[in-house]
Amino acid sequence: MNPIKIGVIGCGYWGPKLARNFHETPEAELAWVSDFREDRLAHMRELYPGAKSTQDYHDILQSDVEAVVIATPVFTHHPLAMEALKAGKHVLVEKPLAATVWQAVEIAETADRLGLAAMAGHTFQHNPAVNAVRDLIASGELGRVYYISATRVNLGLLQPDVNVMWDLAPHDISILLHILGQEPLQVNANGGVYIQKERGIHEVAYVTLHFADELLANLRLSWLDPVKARRITVIGSKKMLVYDDIADNKVILYDKGVDAPAYSDTLEEFNMSYRHGPETVVSFEWKEPLRAECESLINWIRTGERSCSDAWMGVKVVRVLETAQKSLLNGGGRETVSRD
Repeated sequence: MNPIKIGVIGCGYWGPKLARNFHETPEAELAWVSDFREDRLAHMRELYPGAKSTQDYHDILQSDVEAVVIATPVFTHHPLAMEALKAGKHVLVEKPLAATVWQAVEIAETADRLGLAAMAGHTFQHNPAVNAVRDLIASGELGRVYYISATRVNLGLLQPDVNVMWDLAPHDISILLHILGQEPLQVNANGGVYIQKERGIHEVAYVTLHFADELLANLRLSWLDPVKARRITVIGSKKMLVYDDIADNKVILYDKGVDAPAYSDTLEEFNMSYRHGPETVVSFEWKEPLRAECESLINWIRTGERSCSDAWMGVKVVRVLETAQKSLLNGGGRETVSRD
């Protein structure tokens, strides 16, 4: 079969990474790239001389490409995706899928109605380490999951159009929905504005997701931390684990826990309820997550098999973000996640 022709709109920070992966995927052909900035296009032409380039993305929509990758600012995602779908193109839209829930729903519904693939760029759903965590939870090895703590912090990159929550939280929210197989019932968020006071853009946020069965998940998000951290800790009734995305051993399973005794007469008896077992490095076959994401789109187009990060997953993530934003601006109170 001929390779699927791909056009990339947006060649700033993330677009070139997507372009590289499609270029290196045998089943795909990087046919077009587009950006407003001529210097970015010149750079892309050096890297991929076989791809056509343009400052007018309409050239891509009018070409014979079969799928369009949208790696542009969030407020442009909806109009660009809708134009591409109406032009008969499959779409892969960087996270978050859209700036509002209704926009995200329109993208998902339009793609389904037209029989086209529409994916959100939730790369971590294609990450082998995250899938190893999901499998451990599903197997019951951790027991009942009590709570999850996620940290995603570093110094920068400050965004001029969205706050830290809309920039960083889509990663952790998509991970949580993926590994737990459920959506939160309520969300609350607090944060701080320290640098971009004129714009009122939060650089720090703490978001708590309340799931069924009293399961809590807390996200710490910051553009102002001195040390980069990408870590998720899952606490279960039987075992615990830590997923550290920037560590060599990305997933470590801890045979630790607290077993409450039926009763205890002394402090010594009470201390015996704590269990300190061995640590196990969880093994899995590694593959670049972004490559797996790109291959997922190609496979969907080829076979009709939907990607795990389809547009409806994008809708779920935006729904949580929109609810968290409401809480952030309303003093941090709990807000119910709508299912409309």
